[in-house]
This record gives sequence, C-alpha cells and structure tokens, in this order.
Amino acid sequence: MKVVHTIQELRDHLRGQNRASFVPTMGNLHEGHLALMKTARQHGDPVVASIFVNRLQFGPNEDFDRYPRTLQQDIEKLERARDVYVLFAPDEREMYPEPQKFRVQPPDDLGDILEGEFRPGFFGGVSTVVLKLLSCVQPRVAVFGKKDYQQLMIVRQMCRQFQLPVDIVAHETVRDVDGLALSSRNRYLSPEERAEAPTLYACLTDIKQRVAAGEHDLKALEQAAIDRLTPRGWQVDYLSVRRQRDLLRPEPAEVGAGEPLVVLAAAKLGATRLIDNLEL
Repeated sequence: MKVVHTIQELRDHLRGQNRASFVPTMGNLHEGHLALMKTARQHGDPVVASIFVNRLQFGPNEDFDRYPRTLQQDIEKLERARDVYVLFAPDEREMYPEPQKFRVQPPDDLGDILEGEFRPGFFGGVSTVVLKLLSCVQPRVAVFGKKDYQQLMIVRQMCRQFQLPVDIVAHETVRDVDGLALSSRNRYLSPEERAEAPTLYACLTDIKQRVAAGEHDLKALEQAAIDRLTPRGWQVDYLSVRRQRDLLRPEPAEVGAGEPLVVLAAAKLGATRLIDNLEL
C-alpha cells in the first residue's frame, strides 16, 4: 500500500487510472471502515482511501481537537486487510492551503433538518470536503456507509446535480454483536455507557417491528421510544420516522401504502453523541 500526503503524489500514483474506487474517512479505523474498503474493491480497482479530520464540519463546541487521530495504527490495519492501493493522508495545509471561501451549501430542505438542525454548518463542511476529495481522486465509484444516512443522501444529490462521473455506493451499517453501530466515537463511552448504548438500536428496531405489524401512529411510536430512552440517561436530539426518498415526514396515507420509510436518531449518552438509523 502506498501512503501519500500531497495531492500531487496522489495524482501521480493514479495517473492513467479510470476505474478507481474511493472510501473517504476521518481515520481511527474500525471494522466498519474496513468493510467499506472491501466493498470498494468489488466495484473498482485500484482502491483509494483517505484519512482527513475535516475542521469545516465541526462546530465551535464539538470534538475536533479531541477526535481520535491514529494514523500509524490505521496504516497497519489497512496493510493487514490488503484492500487499499493508495492511502491519501493530507494535513490541513494540503487540503486548505488558503481559506476555503468557496463552499458547497446543501439545500435547506435536506441540509437543515435532523442532523443539520442540531449541527449548523455540518453538511456544508461535509459537502465541501467530499467534493474536494472527489476532485483529487477522480474515482469511478465512492463508497459511503448508511450509518450516516442523511450525509449519504446529500452526497448522492450533490454528485447528481454537479454531474460528477462517480457512482455513490451505499454500504449497510456495520454493527457490533449487540447491535451498536460501529463508530470512532464509541471509544468515548465508559464501560457502563457502552453496556447501555445498544438501547438506541433496540428502540429503532421496536419501531420497525411495530410499523410492520400495522401501527401507523408514527408520532406515538417516536414518543414511546424517547420516553424509553430518557429515564435511562439519554438526551435525545431527535428520533423521527421519515420518507427514505427525501427525509421529509410522510403523509398519514403514505404510511400504510408502502412508502419506504427510515427512522433516524441522534442522542447523547453521557458526553458521547451517538447517531443511528434503520430503514423500515
């Protein structure tokens, strides 16, 4: 595996390639990331991964400074997995040699709801760095996980509206044996919090089962889940059933008519904010 730190080195290694697949990450790699890269290998060759902690997507009171940076361990994991040909690991000066005045702003009806409501500017930062990384790598395929469901939708729409020649492949959320979605932020959880953390997924699963059984009062189902989480120490930002196609609230008639739905949630457990979702 080649490890490069500049855009010029990256382009030198990829010169003449037109079937590359790409997995962008912020590092601190876990089995979920490695699964994305294995999928990328099935869709293109060579496989390119990136590790870059993007300041633009962190708010002023978020965890940019303490976000885990484990580049050497990440390199060792990738070398053992043997799925990645080039790892692009730039620093901030390489990615942002001057103030990033040109930015991508997602539409309000998708970028300012759910996660965007609680993290203003987040999706603008994500969209900007993803567009920049896609420009650097110029892959045929890019793989994103469904755990960041809203992010996946925004990236897909951005690529479509900018006519980017890249297919966005969605990978199912990778979970631990108890159902907790794998995340770099899980390492912040205390042992007691880690034991409690799967309850979020259990609530989403319960909603899925109850909707499948014919319950269509979505607000009641959402509130029941919140009422289950709150006494257990969770601070829920949102827990909401939405249409898969646009993440807007479904009309009552759509719920029983086969409209594809997804339930999305974000909640703090102690100091750690967890997100998850489940397609219904």
